[in-house]
Amino acid sequence: GTQVTVEIHHEDTSPQLIKRLSLGKGSQRLRGHDNKGFQRTEAPRPPGAKDLHAYPWDKSSLKSMPVDLQQFEKLDAYALKVNIKNSVEELVKALLKQARTDLEKVRAIWMWICHHIEYDVVGYHNKSQLSSKPRDVLQMGKSICEGYAELFEHMCSLAGIQCKKLSGYAKGHGYKTGQTFTGDSDHAWNAVYLEGRWHLLDSTWGSGSVNDSFTKFTYRYNEFYFLTHPALFINNHFPDNSNWQLLKPTLTLKEFENNMLHNSNFYTLGLLAAYPETPIIRTVNGKASVSVDCRPGTLFMFKLKGTDEHGLMTLKKHGMNLDIYPQKTGSHKLEIFAKPSKAEASDDVYKCVVEYVVECQSVDKAMRFPKDLHQPVGPSWFSERQGFLQPSPREPVLHTNDGRCCLTFTLGKDISVLTSLHTDGSSLAEDMGRRHVLQTHRGNQVELKVHLPHAGSFVLKIYSKKKSDPGNYDYIFNYLIRCLNTEVKWPAFPRSYSKWLPDYEILEPLSGLLPANRNVQFKLKMHGIAKVLVQAEDTHPLTQNRGCWEGTCNTSGCREVFVMVHENANHSFYSHVLKYEVENQ
Repeated sequence: GTQVTVEIHHEDTSPQLIKRLSLGKGSQRLRGHDNKGFQRTEAPRPPGAKDLHAYPWDKSSLKSMPVDLQQFEKLDAYALKVNIKNSVEELVKALLKQARTDLEKVRAIWMWICHHIEYDVVGYHNKSQLSSKPRDVLQMGKSICEGYAELFEHMCSLAGIQCKKLSGYAKGHGYKTGQTFTGDSDHAWNAVYLEGRWHLLDSTWGSGSVNDSFTKFTYRYNEFYFLTHPALFINNHFPDNSNWQLLKPTLTLKEFENNMLHNSNFYTLGLLAAYPETPIIRTVNGKASVSVDCRPGTLFMFKLKGTDEHGLMTLKKHGMNLDIYPQKTGSHKLEIFAKPSKAEASDDVYKCVVEYVVECQSVDKAMRFPKDLHQPVGPSWFSERQGFLQPSPREPVLHTNDGRCCLTFTLGKDISVLTSLHTDGSSLAEDMGRRHVLQTHRGNQVELKVHLPHAGSFVLKIYSKKKSDPGNYDYIFNYLIRCLNTEVKWPAFPRSYSKWLPDYEILEPLSGLLPANRNVQFKLKMHGIAKVLVQAEDTHPLTQNRGCWEGTCNTSGCREVFVMVHENANHSFYSHVLKYEVENQ
C-alpha cells in the first residue's frame, strides 16, 4: 500500500531535488541496505560557470586539470592486471584497492575499460541484438560507444564519483571533411566530477581504433582522451546539450561542422596550429597554400591524392609551409603528416595530423615539378643539423636566366659532399648529372657552381658523409632550379679524378668541352705539387705563378686533353687529375 511519486525531468533541466528510485533487482540490491560499503552518489549537478574553459585553446595544457602521468604508473599497471568479468561491483572493489583520491579512482576505471573492452564491429552493424547494460558489456568484453559510456558511468557511481554519460555528434570513423550532422546523435562519452569541476573523457576512443572497412578493432591506447581540455575535445565531440561543451563561449553546430579536424596526433606531437583554419581550400590561379606552426624539431611530409609530386614544402624552425599545385581540376584530399626528428624507434613513423580538401578550378601547368624533387625543398634547420651552415641562397627555388647559379655553405667538421643534377626525360644521364655541378672548397666553405645543359626544371641533390666514415653518402636536401631561357646550353665541367683534391680550384677553362684547333688558356689553383703538364697532341707544361699553375695548350689534332701532376720531383710518373673533351673538327 505504499504510494510512490515519480517526477520525470528532461535531462537538460536540473530540478533542485531528484530522488532516485531504483526498481528492479540488480540496482535495488546495490542501493538498498546491503550495499557492501559502496558510497551513495547524488545526482550529477549541471555544469556551472566554474566548470568552463576559454575557447579557443590557450595552447597550454592538453588536459583540463594537472595530471602527472608518472605518478600513475603503478596504479595503471595494477589496474591492467585486475581480471574480473563476472560482476561490476567486484571489479570496482578490486580496482579501488590501490586508489585513494577520486582522480586515482577515475584513472583506475579508465585504464581498465580502455584495455579490457573492445569495440564491437559486428554489433555495430546489428544494433538491435546489442545490450549496452554494464553487466552485459563486462561479460561480453566488447561493446559500442554507448556501452563504454554506460559502464564507465556505472563504475564511477559505484566508486562514489559523479559521472554522466553524454551523447552527441563526433567526427569519428567515416567522417568526411566538411560534412554536416543531422538526425540522432552518433556517439557517447562521459563527464566526471573531480576536484570541484567537471572534466571530459572518451573511453571508446581511448581504447583503440577500427580499420577503414570497419571490420577489425585494434587495441591502441590513447592517453589524449583522458580528461581532455574542453577546447580540444570540441574539435571532434559536439554534445547534444551545449552546456556540456564546458566552454565559454560555446560553439554552434555550424561552427563545429566548419572547424578543422585536428586529430589527437596533432596535439600529442606538439603542433600548435594549422592554416587555413577551414578544412576546404580553393586554389587561386592553380595554387593553394598551407602552413603549420609547431614546437621546434618536427619533420613533415604531405600527400595530395596519395602523392607528394605536386607541391613544394619547406621546413621552418617552428613549422612548415606548403604550396600545392594540383595538376587536375576537381576535389583532392590533402593529408599532412608529422613526426619528431629525434624520435624513439617506436615513434619513428609519420602520423597524419591534419586533412584538407583542395578544390582546384584551374591548373597551373607551368608548375609541374621534376619527378626527382624530394620534399621538403631547400635548406632548413634539418640540413643545418647535418652540417650545412649559413646556406646562400636560402630560397628553395632558384631562378636563373643565363643557366648558371652558385650556392655556398659553411661546412661542419669532417664532412665530405656529393652532388648531382637531375631533370625529367633522358637528357641527363646520371654520370653527366654529377658533372654539371662543380665543387670548390675554401677552408670550411664549399661553393657549388651549377651550369645547366638546357632550359627547364632541374633538381640539385646534395649528399654527405663523414670523411672518416668508409660508408655511403646520405641524401640530405635538394633545390629546385628553373631556367626559361631556351638559348641556354652549357657543357659539363671537366671530369676529375681521385688525385684532384677538394680544395683545388679550376679558374679556367671551366667548360669540359674545348674548342678544336685553338690555343686554350689554363689556370689552376693547386698546392703541394712539383710539376703540372697538359697533354694534348703535344705536352705543354704549366708554370707556377702566385699559387696558380698557368699556361696554354693547343687542341689541334686531338679528341681529349688531360691535366697531369707530378707530386714529387724525384718521381717519374704522373697522375691524371682532369680530363677535357675537344669539339669535333
